[in-house]
Amino acid sequence: MQLFQRKTISDLMTGGESPHSLKRTLGAGDLIMLSIGAVIGAGIFGAIGTAAAGQMDAAGNVIRTGAGPALVFSFLLLGVACALAGLCYAELASMIPQAGSAYAYSYATLGELVAWIIGWDLILEYAVGNVAVAISWADYFNTLLRGSGIDLPLWITTGYRTALLSPDPHIHNLLATAPRLFGVPILINLPAFGIVMIITWLLLRGARESATANNVMVGIKLIALGLFIVAGLTHLEAKNYHPFMPNGFAGIHQGAAIVFFAYIGFDAISTAAEETRNPQKNLPIGILGGLAVCTVIYIIVGAVLTGMVPYRELAVADPLARALEISGYARVSWIVALGAAISMSAVLLVFQYGQPRIFFAMARDGLLPKWAARVDPVHRIPYVTTLITGIVVALAALIGDAAETYDLTNIGTLFAFALVSIGVLVLRYKDPHRPRPFRVPFVWPVSLSSAAACIFIMKGLPEQAWERFGLWLAIGLAVYFLYGYRHSRIRNSRFEIRKSN
Repeated sequence: MQLFQRKTISDLMTGGESPHSLKRTLGAGDLIMLSIGAVIGAGIFGAIGTAAAGQMDAAGNVIRTGAGPALVFSFLLLGVACALAGLCYAELASMIPQAGSAYAYSYATLGELVAWIIGWDLILEYAVGNVAVAISWADYFNTLLRGSGIDLPLWITTGYRTALLSPDPHIHNLLATAPRLFGVPILINLPAFGIVMIITWLLLRGARESATANNVMVGIKLIALGLFIVAGLTHLEAKNYHPFMPNGFAGIHQGAAIVFFAYIGFDAISTAAEETRNPQKNLPIGILGGLAVCTVIYIIVGAVLTGMVPYRELAVADPLARALEISGYARVSWIVALGAAISMSAVLLVFQYGQPRIFFAMARDGLLPKWAARVDPVHRIPYVTTLITGIVVALAALIGDAAETYDLTNIGTLFAFALVSIGVLVLRYKDPHRPRPFRVPFVWPVSLSSAAACIFIMKGLPEQAWERFGLWLAIGLAVYFLYGYRHSRIRNSRFEIRKSN
């Protein structure tokens, strides 16, 4: 039973007032902008094309079917699922306004072992997810350079894994034609590496400065999407909507599983809880308000995109820019590519903001080494974990492939959402009288429906994603029993109390 010891909410709140606490500088508007910054990015500028057209492997075999023009239904399905999960997040975030997000909530509701699993699992959402975002950013950045007449050599803009897995023969052949070092082809994605390191430098300057930079980038991304919608509305063709559901509900389901990557990140707002002013009021507004705005934008963009060009043309890294090029809007395409690059910079910023705070919360509880809980004395940010996360993500983006990280990120995030939804019910039973600044309405049907919806979307992911997810969790459990279990502050403190008695 020691594996499932719960950390009381009082203990969690006390941790936020310690010398290791973070500085409260963010308001509701900042949180909504952080939500938009996290949610509208690589999904809508990248994964949306794969969700519509489907996905093939390097041999040309269909891995899974796409939704086609019915992509709007995929977004509706996800919007409902994420709204249910968002309600659960809002209740727990308003009760436990501390860094750690789902990790902290699980510690208070389901116990230490589950909290560790969630904390380890969230690495898939933030760190691994950011690898995909960085690579997608680099694709749009290269589009911008080509539009300006600059062509970088493919061997410094293509990661080794991308070349290995690409169905495009031109890219795959880089394995044979790229320069070699000791017989190994040099295939690296320097733009992806560079943008992650720039974002890491920005985050090290402080939470307030990071939020201000995000607000500027969000404004630019909304202008770019507005320009895409206006241009696209002048080039809609009814024939592109037929057949509307080329692969039936299976296509909508699998399309939703792919494009779920577009929605991950709204929960990143909860990682900012310890740096939010009046979190009991502002956190629910930030989580639910940002999610509502993003869902409406997604549905409109999805409807316009699939009406501009045949959906089969969208299986590319930069589908929005590609649709504009096909439609004859080359100049607008360049502007949207610029907006996409800036947009994904905001996603990188918010995700790189969230991951170090998960590590920080876990280290503060003794589950990770003490040095991971160090706070900069001036900026009051977890600077050690921020720097380490940036370096690891940058190196992974240097050689990685975006497509193979999408599924792993999605399954990890959905799993976390499901456990948070169950956690709301557990805490209602374990601690029914604790004040709840925000309460989930109709808590039983909402919480259970949220967990069921997440599991249903997970079923749309390929078998390989489940295998890799199982391996990832096995590694995490090994780390926990080798280090976290023996160094847990709550377990050791209670052991000392029993020993003294």
